[in-house]
Amino acid sequence: MNLKNLICDIHKNVAIITISRPPVNPLNSDVFRELTQLINELENNEEVKVIVMTGSGEKAFVAGADVKEMATKNLVSLYQMNKKSREAFTKIESANKPIIAAINGLALGGGFELALACDLRISSDKAKFAFPEVGLGIIPGAGGTQRLQKMVGQGIAKELIYFGEMIDARKAQELQLVNKVVAHDQLMDEAIAWAQKLAEKPVVALQMAKTAINSGSNVDIESGLTIETTAFATAFASEDAKEGLSAFTEKRKPEFIGR
Repeated sequence: MNLKNLICDIHKNVAIITISRPPVNPLNSDVFRELTQLINELENNEEVKVIVMTGSGEKAFVAGADVKEMATKNLVSLYQMNKKSREAFTKIESANKPIIAAINGLALGGGFELALACDLRISSDKAKFAFPEVGLGIIPGAGGTQRLQKMVGQGIAKELIYFGEMIDARKAQELQLVNKVVAHDQLMDEAIAWAQKLAEKPVVALQMAKTAINSGSNVDIESGLTIETTAFATAFASEDAKEGLSAFTEKRKPEFIGR
């Protein structure tokens, strides 16, 4: 596909998506559309096992939505933009492959929401996070009010959204918003190392683990256990499960084939 706002490089089963709208990579309708289309393509690319998402430059992962674009819209056109953002982030969250956010700088507003939609988050020690929307007279509109509270609880979510104050990477890790914080110059090496490690895992098992966790988070415990049982059975029926169990009993390294 023809990408104007994204760069996609594929190497050793890992796709690296870079949001490229320098200097701070704001999100607009075109970015949302390209993200949705690109994730769709990568889902169907058997070469790609894991996706890493980052921002261009040294300053920002994504410093929010494109406020200049938003300011020109009426309610109807803003609704359409918001719908595109929801489609893009839902596609990222539900993609059949793990997606790692490599947060290289500012993750503000929509950028924070984008990171929350990913499966795993590795942060540069220079990164900063905030939801500044309330100070602009609006609120997070691309999943922030919902995904944030599920990660940190309502109290912390309300504090971060109401006040809109910036937190650093270490505070984000303390709140379990990011999985790991590394030195800025080690960020991409660490993200790619995680991706390559995941790329060696059996595909169906990863897909079913993601399905069970994501779908189970929105239902009661009994329904969640039913989802887990179905996902477990699907993984167990895969060829890789047979290989993994055989390799364990034979005390050898498994050779997974992705089926």
